[in-house]
Amino acid sequence: MVSVNVAFGKCGLDLELPSGPRYEILHARTAPPLGEVSQALTAALDDPIGSPALGELAAGKRSAAIAVCDITRPAPNAITLPPLLKRLETGGIARDRIAIFIATGLHRPATEGEMRIIVGEEIAGKYQIHNHFAKNLANHAAVGTTRSGTPVYIEKGFVDADLHITLGFIEQHLMAGFSGGRKLIAPGLAAQETIKVLHSPKFMRQPTAVEGSISRNPLHTELLEIAAMVRHDFMLDVTLTKAREIAGVFAGNGVHAHAAGVEFVRQTLLETLEEPVDAAITTGAGYPLDLTFYQTIKGISSAQHIVKPGGKILAMGECAEGLGTPEFAAKLAELTTFERYLKEILNSPVVVDQWQLEKLALAGQNHELLFYTPGVSREVSGGLAHRIYDRPDAALAELVKGLPKGARVAVIPEGSYVFAQIKDAALV
Repeated sequence: MVSVNVAFGKCGLDLELPSGPRYEILHARTAPPLGEVSQALTAALDDPIGSPALGELAAGKRSAAIAVCDITRPAPNAITLPPLLKRLETGGIARDRIAIFIATGLHRPATEGEMRIIVGEEIAGKYQIHNHFAKNLANHAAVGTTRSGTPVYIEKGFVDADLHITLGFIEQHLMAGFSGGRKLIAPGLAAQETIKVLHSPKFMRQPTAVEGSISRNPLHTELLEIAAMVRHDFMLDVTLTKAREIAGVFAGNGVHAHAAGVEFVRQTLLETLEEPVDAAITTGAGYPLDLTFYQTIKGISSAQHIVKPGGKILAMGECAEGLGTPEFAAKLAELTTFERYLKEILNSPVVVDQWQLEKLALAGQNHELLFYTPGVSREVSGGLAHRIYDRPDAALAELVKGLPKGARVAVIPEGSYVFAQIKDAALV
């Protein structure tokens, strides 16, 4: 027996793995934390990548707008915002002309308490902070249409400012390749009319619109085009250690600084395997990411890149808040087969959150999916009901059933926080 603790809810889950397979434990790699974060921020803001210093950009401007991540992302805004704001004010922009926008995309708005957590107590009491509401089209400016036909509507207060800044962090992302940079503008501050197109089958079906893919990812290209239409003047992104400390700081031009951050993540966090495994055990990465089944799907999406076609993937998530949004729950309840779902939505109007189930279905076409998600009952799981197990040992037994002797099984305790790909097949 092999014992392992995996991320699950707030306390983790101890597993006794069945004998037979060869287990390979893949933990999230981590870069060392920066020793002097304040010095790194100073250097990044005053000598940025592909851009004049932030203070120079602020000179002569009357207003600035800053997009920051919402509560679902562990961006250390309370650390990175103060030196950024200082340079804007030193450059001549009055404090009451600086607005901070929480880039919620289609997530729920931040509460007052969450706003203080997102930006820090001191900043929350001194600056304008606004939630983004994607479903209120009147709050958005019509910026134009991309070359591929996406209508672009972006938060009006952000567009109207003289200086446009984003503040975030970079990690792998299941659709855009990597988070950060351009993603804070769209989908972060976009209207749902824009977001639905970006998350439609037009992009979701592209084989390179996945974790770790940038140069050949059409969604990444689309997001860069939208950011350029809005005028992405400056970005400040960080990379994080496993313990959520700052490992790297990347500031400046929205294209070049983000690319530098992505390369840092590749060099420090990517785990490569010589060849695919027969099966995988993954998670929703624990609290708060595995609060819902919607988020737990990300563990499957990232694990699929290292599992053989037809191989099994077992996802474990506490799902204390159930499935997720009502729209997602309704789609799952109606699910019959993955193939039928993918066909049904291909040319239909896009419904909010259909894309997460689409990503699951795409993975399910090539792999056998199993679930231990105690917060989700079979009764609400539609066509997945027969794949959901009440006990972790029952799910594990099903995973190893039928595997050849000595089969390789990857165990991924931190789920989607693990950035792993097959050597020589890594997406770029």
